[in-house]
Amino acid sequence: MTETPLTPEASVIVPSRGGAQRLPRLIGALAAQEDAPPFEVHVVVDGDVDGSEAVLAQLAAEYPVLDLSWTVFGENRGRVAALNAGADATSGRILIRADDDLEPGPHYIRDHVAAHDDGPGGAIGLYVNVLEPTPYQRAYGDAQDVLHREHAYALPADQQWRHWAGNVSVPRALHEQIGGYDPDYRQYGWEDIDYGYRLHAAGYPVVIRPELETRHHAAAVTTHSKAVRALHGTAARNLFVGKHGAAPLGTIGAPRGAWGAAVRLVALGTTEATLTRSSALIDAVADHLPRGLARRLIALQVEGAAEAGRAHPHRAQRAI
Repeated sequence: MTETPLTPEASVIVPSRGGAQRLPRLIGALAAQEDAPPFEVHVVVDGDVDGSEAVLAQLAAEYPVLDLSWTVFGENRGRVAALNAGADATSGRILIRADDDLEPGPHYIRDHVAAHDDGPGGAIGLYVNVLEPTPYQRAYGDAQDVLHREHAYALPADQQWRHWAGNVSVPRALHEQIGGYDPDYRQYGWEDIDYGYRLHAAGYPVVIRPELETRHHAAAVTTHSKAVRALHGTAARNLFVGKHGAAPLGTIGAPRGAWGAAVRLVALGTTEATLTRSSALIDAVADHLPRGLARRLIALQVEGAAEAGRAHPHRAQRAI
C-alpha cells in the first residue's frame, strides 16, 4: 500500500544564482529540522551558471526524506521572478523565504510556522552574519552588523517592515492578496522593502522575531562590493519613492552638517568606474590605518555611493 504524502504546512522558497557551493549547507540544515510540521523546499535557479541543478539532484539523493524540488530558469530573470515562481510552484499554507546563503538552526521551520499562530502577518528573522575577515569587515562591517541588529530591534512596531529580506515568512493567502513581489524591481534591492511595506500598508503586522535569527554566510564583503550595492540599491529606492512616496521612509537625503557635505562631495564624482579605483585603494590601506580613520573612510565611500544613486540614478541603470 502506497502511503499518501502529507500536504505541506510550509513551503520554503529558495532563490538562487551561482549557489552551487552554498546550497549544500542550506539543504543539509533544512534536512536536519526538528519538531517541524510537514514542509517542502523549492529552489529556483535563476540561470544555471555553475552546475546548481546537478548539485540539487545530488542533494535530493542524499536526503531522500526531504521534499525537495526545483525550477531552473534558462536565463537570468532576477530575484523577483524567482521568488514569485517559487510561490507558484508550491502549495504550503506558510511561505518561508530562505536565501541560499543561510544556515538555519534546527527549529527554523517550526518557529517560522509558529510565528503565524496569532493571525496573518509577516515574520522577519534578522541575519547573524558569518563573514570572512576582510579589511572592510574588520574596520567597519563587524561593528555595523551589531549596530544594525540593535537598531532593528529598537524600531517601533509600525516600522519593522523595513527589514523584510531573505529570512522571512508570510501566509500564502496574504502573499496572493498583495500580489507577490513587484516585477518592476530589476535593479539591486528594494523589492524586499517594497513587499514589507505593502504588507504593512494593507494593515497586517510585520514583526521582527528574535527566535528567527539565522546565520548568514554572505560572500566576502569589500568596500567596493558594499559601495556598488549602495549605488544600485539607492537608485532602486527612487523607484520605491515613485510608487509609495517618500513619507514611509522619512528623510532619504544625505546627512546634514560637515559629514553630509563630505558625503555629497564624494557623490558628485561617484560612478561604478570610480568606485572600482577608490574602493580598492581603501581596502588596500584599511588595515594599516587607525581603526577610527579606516571606518570613516569606508563609511564615506559607501554613503557617498548611496547618495550618488539617489541624486544621480542614471549612474546606476543596471538590471540584475
